Amino acid sequence: MNEKLTEKTWSKNVILVDGDYIDQVAFNLIVNFERMLERRIPKADLAHWLVCVALDGNIAEGEGAQVILLHTKSKLENFMPADYTQELDGKAFNDRMGEFCISSVQVEKMTTMEDLFMESMRHLYRQPEVMDLMLISNDRYLDQVLMDLHRTQTGKDKVINVFTMQPVINGSYNQQILGFSLMAAMGIKSEEINKKF
Repeated sequence: MNEKLTEKTWSKNVILVDGDYIDQVAFNLIVNFERMLERRIPKADLAHWLVCVALDGNIAEGEGAQVILLHTKSKLENFMPADYTQELDGKAFNDRMGEFCISSVQVEKMTTMEDLFMESMRHLYRQPEVMDLMLISNDRYLDQVLMDLHRTQTGKDKVINVFTMQPVINGSYNQQILGFSLMAAMGIKSEEINKKF
């Protein structure tokens, strides 16, 4: 387990993100919507996206969240700001939803993204102060995430929100569609899509 995760004091709301995955999803959306809407789609506004995730996770206004971005690369290709070390790690921003404090954790050679995400999720779940946990994992290991949640959620009062691109069988967690928050962060409006159909 990374020291950044074990030595932290946690807030009530935490967003755990597989940064490699979310960057790939953003790329796919940009390519598809540029073709569909016949216009350039900008890189996603990371702060706007995190606020949308918090809203989907039903965080109360003013509460804010801690954000953990797990990654193997030095920067996001399809978000702004993008550089994990220079622009994201240890930084924060304020919004009407509160303060969002960002930490980036690089996957080290002795582990994999899947293992780090699972360990991080389990660690966060055990922290008594973390009451609302929002999870954005890769589809490749989503089944493992869901099985783990199913085992640990029984009788717990924590709120878990799992963000996916496709609906999944619901368990003892809330599911949110990831694409909506990303579209908002890219300035894609439903009215614009409806005009094309």
